[in-house]
Amino acid sequence: SLGHGSSLHGRGTASLPGFENLTMGYNKYLQPYFGGEPVQIVMSLDVASISSISESDMDFTATISLWQRWTDPRLAFHGSKSSTLDARLLELLWVPDTYIVGSRRSFLHDVTVGKRLLRLFSDGTVLYGLRITTTVACNMDLSKYPMDTQTCQLQLESCKYNILENPKFVLFTWCCSGDAVHMMLFTWCCSNASLPVCAVHVLMCSYPRLILQFELKRNVLYFILETYMPSTLLVMLSWVSFWITLDSVPARTCIVTTVLSMTTLMIGSRSSLSKTNCFIKAIDVYLGICFSFIFGALVEYAVAHYSSSQKCAATRPEEGPANELTEEMEEVNITNVLNNSITSYKQKISFTSIEISSDNVNCSDLTMKSHEKIKCVLRNKMHRIIGYFTIQNPSNVDHYSKLLFPLFFMVINVFYWAYYLYF
Repeated sequence: SLGHGSSLHGRGTASLPGFENLTMGYNKYLQPYFGGEPVQIVMSLDVASISSISESDMDFTATISLWQRWTDPRLAFHGSKSSTLDARLLELLWVPDTYIVGSRRSFLHDVTVGKRLLRLFSDGTVLYGLRITTTVACNMDLSKYPMDTQTCQLQLESCKYNILENPKFVLFTWCCSGDAVHMMLFTWCCSNASLPVCAVHVLMCSYPRLILQFELKRNVLYFILETYMPSTLLVMLSWVSFWITLDSVPARTCIVTTVLSMTTLMIGSRSSLSKTNCFIKAIDVYLGICFSFIFGALVEYAVAHYSSSQKCAATRPEEGPANELTEEMEEVNITNVLNNSITSYKQKISFTSIEISSDNVNCSDLTMKSHEKIKCVLRNKMHRIIGYFTIQNPSNVDHYSKLLFPLFFMVINVFYWAYYLYF
């Protein structure tokens, strides 16, 4: 005889094939130690792989092996050996009601048969293992994407045993809780795993819960090769136009091509992310900086070319003796007209001092009205402001741009990488 069975009879009573004497009168609807001490469920979790992590859906898909061990004295038998049973016999035994919190999609591996293990020990200890692939929600902060570190959780909880109603139902504990989870993915590194034990409170109920908490850190090298390096090279390509003369208009229009390429990169970087999230990510900031430098190079050429054309129109020389004679006659006529006008104006109006210069007019005349003085002051200020923004030598614009654009880009890169990597 393998042992004695429980005297519990009623609905749900069944016999385990090969263990008829052991399971005679066994009721699978009642947990072990019913009415006595709680059943201690010892669990271990083996994360075989994390196949995908979706930033758009904010979840991850993991393949895990879940091991549960508990002691049911009703299944104890004489001897020291353990027996491996067909997992389909679980329908005849009491098993914990463990489920994965936050699971969106899950399935048990069943090729070629269900990947479940059932092992029975002589003291009534039951070892139950199964292999699951589950998709679990994980809230992510993408503000530092792709240099972000996400903290995700895999939570195991009892479905119906309320420990506030009866604290002697079940207790969840980890087995070998000191072991950490280490894995390496294509774009992620998994580390810093912790295994806290807690109880979750829902309304007037409290259920035991085990938590596997781990950090996912993205492999930045993949994004450097895919996005950061091409965008940096496009910015450097826009600087080539500074070494091309202002007269070579078709050659300098290559900046337009770099603007279009930069726009394509910006659109492609957001295609893999959700359209509903409002995160301003680190990669968006960098692409925006690169786009600003490329657009600045385009504006620089427009300003330099416009200033060059205006200067050429203003300083175009007139050649020939007839033109020189005409210019001398015009200068004499203009001088005579100005002298006559000033003399007649002095005879009509007496004033203390009005100084006429090439740019500014002295507005200290006491006979001028207040609104005329205000107009005079504003006119002088406008001439001064326009003078500040007047480019005397358009070729200097390219000369300074050769130095300032690379210098500012390097400084901004230093601050960018220091902030997102160390803060």
